[in-house]
Amino acid sequence: MLDHGFVWIVVFLALAFDYINGFHDTANAIATSVSTRAIAPKTAVEMAAILNFLGALVSTGVAKTIGGDLVRSADLINSEVIAAALLGGITWNLLTWWWGIPSSSSHALIGGVIGAVCVSVGYEALNASGIERIFLSLVLSPIIAMGVGFSIMILLLWIFGKQSPVVLNHRFRNMQLISASLMAFSHGSNDAQKAMGIITLALLSGGYIETLDVPLWVKLACAAAMALGTAAGGWRIISTMGTKIFRMETINGFAADLGSALTIFTATFLHLPVSTTHVVSGSIMGVGSAKRVNAVNWSVARSMVMAWFVTIPLSAGVSAVIYLIIDFIVR
Repeated sequence: MLDHGFVWIVVFLALAFDYINGFHDTANAIATSVSTRAIAPKTAVEMAAILNFLGALVSTGVAKTIGGDLVRSADLINSEVIAAALLGGITWNLLTWWWGIPSSSSHALIGGVIGAVCVSVGYEALNASGIERIFLSLVLSPIIAMGVGFSIMILLLWIFGKQSPVVLNHRFRNMQLISASLMAFSHGSNDAQKAMGIITLALLSGGYIETLDVPLWVKLACAAAMALGTAAGGWRIISTMGTKIFRMETINGFAADLGSALTIFTATFLHLPVSTTHVVSGSIMGVGSAKRVNAVNWSVARSMVMAWFVTIPLSAGVSAVIYLIIDFIVR
């Protein structure tokens, strides 16, 4: 049974993770619309915060996947393990935010859980089939988003390609308000649920609840933490996402946001966690490739992909060390 005081430390850390996830991933929802000047930065952040909050309240399917598919049973872990996992994810998120690297909060959290569980009770406590399912959704989603973004851009070029760039930019500036809104809402619908799942797992392990159903107060708290974090903004990553992959016009931004939102909504419907950072990056690369392959700054893309691959093992390592420190202190 978990120490009751430690459970609430876990709740605080999960909300802190959600807050950091909010400002770390603000770029996902608004980078394209800000970089094309379709929306003023302050307005874009405020809009994203509101829609992130609303999106976080629509479903709990992803939360149940996170809470139930990472470990074989809630009885096998304790609050020290969950706290170490969250601290590992938070540490990696802060480092990548400081460096301006659009890394994945989802990868950081999952890597944190894996590292903390392995060093505490052993890898046999992990739910191998559940982790495989989550891992596949994380890996395949940016590839799918790239294909969706490419297809949408090709379709738009086929329909509107003969119009002048000035006319297209004016027309799609308003359309980008819609696509950016969809992107912000979809971000909240998937990302906020990850912290919900971790809190619900902690409450279940501590005997506060009897089933893996997300309490209403957990939904509201996580939605609020995500929204507040989004309102804080994440300008370092906005710069990378919005300008350094390739130079976008409003039609490109619309296609990238729409492709990202469709991919994330589909994943949320299937109760699968995805990295919104990876999805948006993949969609932007697909849109840029549709314009022309050399329009994409593939050196920036390569550095981002490298960050994607190292996030899980590095955050796992950080969480493992943190667990050992916590265990030494409380022993």
